[in-house]
Amino acid sequence: MRADAVQRREAIIGHARHVFAARGGDVALEAVAAASGVGIATLYRNFPSRDDLIRAVIEDMVREILAIVAEARAAAAKDPAEAWKGLLARLMEMELGALTDGLVLQAGAGTDAAGASPLVQIQQPALDALEELLTILKRTNAVRASITAPGVIVAVATITRPQAPAIRDAAPGVPGELAEAYLLWSSAG
Repeated sequence: MRADAVQRREAIIGHARHVFAARGGDVALEAVAAASGVGIATLYRNFPSRDDLIRAVIEDMVREILAIVAEARAAAAKDPAEAWKGLLARLMEMELGALTDGLVLQAGAGTDAAGASPLVQIQQPALDALEELLTILKRTNAVRASITAPGVIVAVATITRPQAPAIRDAAPGVPGELAEAYLLWSSAG
C-alpha cells in the first residue's frame, strides 16, 4: 500500500474512534467519512463494511494499549507505583468508556467455536500484556493481588463513560476523582 493510502487509512481509523466515542458505534458512516475528510466511496474502499471499520478501530485501540503497557512495564523497573499511576492516566485518555458502548455491541455479535466473540479475540493480546504487567506490579506490592486485567479495563471504561451534559457540567472533575479513588483502592499499600 502506498504511503499516502496508509496515512489516509490511519486517519479514517483515528477519526472513526472519535466519532464513535462521541456518537456511538451505530453512527452513519457518512459522518465518519466527513470527519475524516474523505468521501464515502473512499471510506468503503478502505473498509468494505461497518464491521471492518469497527474491527480496525478496536485493533488500533489494542495497539495503543499494548504500547501503554510496554511503557509502564519499562517504568515499573524504576518505580512500580508511578508506573501503575502512569498506566491508569494513559488508559483514562483513551476514551474507552465512550467507545465501549458503541463498539462492544457492534463487534461482539457472534462467537467462534470456543465461544469467544470477535471482540474478545482481538483484545486478548492487550489483556495478556496487561496481566503480565499486573503480575510484576503485584510482586512489588504496587497493586492489590485481586486486581485483574479485565477488571482494570472495565474500571477505566466505567470511569470514563460519557455523562449527560448537565451532569458533566455540574461535576466536571468526577472522572478524575474516581480514577484517583480507584488508584488508591487498587494500591496494595
